[in-house]
Amino acid sequence: MAEIRPFRGVRYNQKLVKDLAAVLCPPYDVISPEEQQACCQRSDCNIIHLERGQELPGDGPGDNKYTRAAASLQDWLSLGILQADDEPALYLHNHYFSYRGERKKRQGIMARVRLEEWERGGIRPHECTLAAAKDDRLNLLRACKANLSPVFGLYDDPERKVASLLAREERAGPLVSMTDSQGQSHEVWAVTQPEVIHQVAGILADKPIYIADGHHRYETALAYRREQHTSHPGSTGNQAFDFVMMTLVDISDPGLLILPLHRLVQGIPQSTVAGLKNELEAFFELKALPLAGVDNPRWADALSAENENEIVIGLFGLDPEHLFRLTLPDSARIQHMMPGEHCRAYRRLDVSVLEHVVLGGMLGISDREEDRQAVLAYSSDEVDALRRVMAEEYQLLFLLNPIGVRSVKAIADAGDRAHPKSTYFYPKPPTGLVINRLEAEL
Repeated sequence: MAEIRPFRGVRYNQKLVKDLAAVLCPPYDVISPEEQQACCQRSDCNIIHLERGQELPGDGPGDNKYTRAAASLQDWLSLGILQADDEPALYLHNHYFSYRGERKKRQGIMARVRLEEWERGGIRPHECTLAAAKDDRLNLLRACKANLSPVFGLYDDPERKVASLLAREERAGPLVSMTDSQGQSHEVWAVTQPEVIHQVAGILADKPIYIADGHHRYETALAYRREQHTSHPGSTGNQAFDFVMMTLVDISDPGLLILPLHRLVQGIPQSTVAGLKNELEAFFELKALPLAGVDNPRWADALSAENENEIVIGLFGLDPEHLFRLTLPDSARIQHMMPGEHCRAYRRLDVSVLEHVVLGGMLGISDREEDRQAVLAYSSDEVDALRRVMAEEYQLLFLLNPIGVRSVKAIADAGDRAHPKSTYFYPKPPTGLVINRLEAEL
């Protein structure tokens, strides 16, 4: 199962970098062009220059965003802007954030986790991945030889043994205590006591790790490890590239929050859109809900499922004054449209029904990545998504309910995977708090 190890994390030198908020950034996959520009302007040492560097007109094989990232990393290390900690550690990370007016705390452990091929079953994915993102991350990993941002993993510790151990570590003052540019706060401790590390590793040793977020980064780390083993046939299996940096969070952590990723659709023939309501009524019960203002929470509450087995999908775009609530009274109606190779937990997801029955079956949207990129966009912000349809940027919006963490676990335990962009674990751990260099020997 999971093998975790401490490591000498590389962190910003707070004697030289006084404002950590100026140098951290979100993970690469949620950075908009506007956010990229803003991060670049905050500091010449912002981790964005490594995590998602800017492409320039004259880029080529010898000079591009990946080579510039590697050069910046080496410069910052040589100048002492980034420094490796003296002792190997597990890093305790308390992440404070607000969601819908409620303040929350999520606790994670940053560690090196031994890489495993999926078929071994110790590390379990729950979602499919996209090829383009993996190519980008692999090029960056080859250039920098470092994990800049952690894979987000989950473990199941019903007795909260790890949390009890870590509570003792919080009594000391944290290494890092700061609030980032998004208003989220972070505290980081370095857990260096061998006996505590041994106890944490022992508790997790018989547990699988579930990938919550960072499937692309994990698969990239696997590909990089294969390359390194080919280049170094005498390696012992204990090199730094045999591990990947993860933030590990207990499934029962009260701050663990999963948001849905709603689907925005464009480029569909108008005749298909015009006939959609009739097609939907053959399978779903449709109820029109007055929109009564985009910011009015009543329509959002009306789309909530009454129980975990009820499939509910929201649809906007057929009528400018109404949002439609789609419920599936009888799942037997759609079984012929659902792929039979998937597990029951997969087939019971709102997003699975939407993808196979509506997007694929009724709107004819292909599963091919390049086809989907032309017609689909994703958003975790339902209000912003509604406004984009009202502004005629998109034709249709399909609103989804969040997937429960136990459904994520059930799909992963069955060896299955949900559609790409099925879950959005919020918020994502920031990039730049701790870096894991892969050139260092263990």
